[in-house]
Amino acid sequence: MSLPPVLARIDADLNKSLERLMDLLRIPSISTDPAFRDDCQKAADWLVADLISLGAQASKRQTPGHPMVVGHITPPQSANKPHLLFYGHYDVQPVDPLDLWDRDPFDPAIEETEKGKVIRARGACDDKGQLMTFVEACRAWIAEHGELPCKITFFFEGEEESGSPSLIPFMKENKDEITADIALICDTGLFDSRVPAITTMLRGLLGEEITITGPNKDLHSGLYGGASINPIRVLSRILASLHDENGRITVPGFYEGVPDLSDDLKRQWEALGFDHNAFLGGVGLNTLAGEKGYSALEMLWSRPTCEINGIKGGYTGDGFKTVLPSHASAKISFRLVGQQDPVEIRKNLRRMIEGMLPPDCSVSYKSHGSSGGIVMSSEAPAFEAARQALSDEWPDEAAFIGSGGSIPIAGFFQDITGVDPILIGFGKDDDQLHSPNEKYDVESFHKGMRSWARVLDALSRLET
Repeated sequence: MSLPPVLARIDADLNKSLERLMDLLRIPSISTDPAFRDDCQKAADWLVADLISLGAQASKRQTPGHPMVVGHITPPQSANKPHLLFYGHYDVQPVDPLDLWDRDPFDPAIEETEKGKVIRARGACDDKGQLMTFVEACRAWIAEHGELPCKITFFFEGEEESGSPSLIPFMKENKDEITADIALICDTGLFDSRVPAITTMLRGLLGEEITITGPNKDLHSGLYGGASINPIRVLSRILASLHDENGRITVPGFYEGVPDLSDDLKRQWEALGFDHNAFLGGVGLNTLAGEKGYSALEMLWSRPTCEINGIKGGYTGDGFKTVLPSHASAKISFRLVGQQDPVEIRKNLRRMIEGMLPPDCSVSYKSHGSSGGIVMSSEAPAFEAARQALSDEWPDEAAFIGSGGSIPIAGFFQDITGVDPILIGFGKDDDQLHSPNEKYDVESFHKGMRSWARVLDALSRLET
C-alpha cells in the first residue's frame, strides 16, 4: 500500500475532518462533574459510532465511572505485521471560570489569529483534537486502500481528567485485549511549538508533609524565647540541609537508580537550541539554580529534584505577634527519574529528619502519594521508525525528549502489558490546556493527521 495517496486524501478531506472534530467538541464530556455523566456517555457513544463507520468492531464498556471505548480493525493482510494500540481520552477539564472564555467553550469554532488558524473549544487539544488526528489518519488509509496497513486497537478512556479511577482495574481485567506489539499515546506536544517529538522519559513524583512539634502550646517569645526550642528554627535547618552548595540532594541513597544520559540523547537535546535565558526570563528569572554541571533540559527532563512547596508555622496574619509556635510544617516534593525507588527515598528522608531532631522535638508525617519515573527504550526499532516518519513530515528533525511532569498511563502500559508506549503529540506551548480559551492549531491537526499516516506506514513495515 502506497503512502502518497493517503497524504493527498488527508489534504483533500481536511474540512470534513474538522467537521467531525467539531461534532465531538460540542459534547461537554466533563468527567469530574457528576452533572455531565450523561454527556460522557454520549461522547463514548459518538466514538463507538465513528469507529464502526471505519469498519471497526467497537463497543462501549461500562465501568464504575465513565465508560471505556474499545475497537478493533484487523485487515486481511495483517499477518506478520505489528499489532498497534492507540490510546486517547475523550473526557475534558471543567471550564470554570466561564467568564474568562471569549466564547462558549462547547461551541467550537475556527478562529483566525496572528499565528494562523486555531480550533477554539474545551478539549480542542486535550485530548479530543489529538485523539482525532489518529482516527482521521486511519480513515484516510481506509478511504484510499480499503483497509489499514496493519491491525489496530483503539482504546479511549473517559476519566483521565479525573484521576482515572477505573483505568487500572479495566486494563487488568482486559489485559489480553489491550496488549499489542506497539502502544501509541497522543497526549503530548511539539517541543518549543515547532519540533516534532517523542517523549521517552517521564519523571515520577513523591510527596511528603512533615510537622515538627515542640512545646505543647504556643509560647510568648518574651517569656520563653531563648530557653525553649522553636519548631520553625528546627524545620528551617532541616529544609536547608536537603541540598548542598552545588544543588545536589543530600538524602542518603537518593541518587541510586538515576541513569546517565546517553551521548546520543545529549546531542539531540543540544540540537534543540533551547534558550534557558528566555525560558527563565519569561518568569522574571535569569540564573539556573539546579545541580551544577547540567544543562537546563537535563535539569528539567533527566535529573531528579527536591522542592519545598509550602511552609506553615506561627503567626502569619496581618500585624505582628511575638509567638513561639507549638509546631511548624512543610510540604516537600521530589521529582524522580530512572529507577529511583520512592519507597526507599521516603524511608531515607524520614531517617535523615529524625537524626536531626534536637531534644524536646518530635516529627510526624503525612504521605501524599508516590510514583517512580518512567523510561521508554528509545533504542527499540519502533521508536526510531516513528522518529524518522515524523522528521519526514515536519521542517525540523524529530527528537526523543523528556518531560518534567508525569503521564501515568505510560507507566500503566509498561506495568500491565509489558509494552513501552510511544508518546507522540502535536500540541503547542500556547494551547492553554486546562485554561480558558483552550485551542488547537489547525496546522497541528492537519500535520498531526499526516504524521500519523506516516507513522502507521513506517510501523507497519517492521518485522514482528
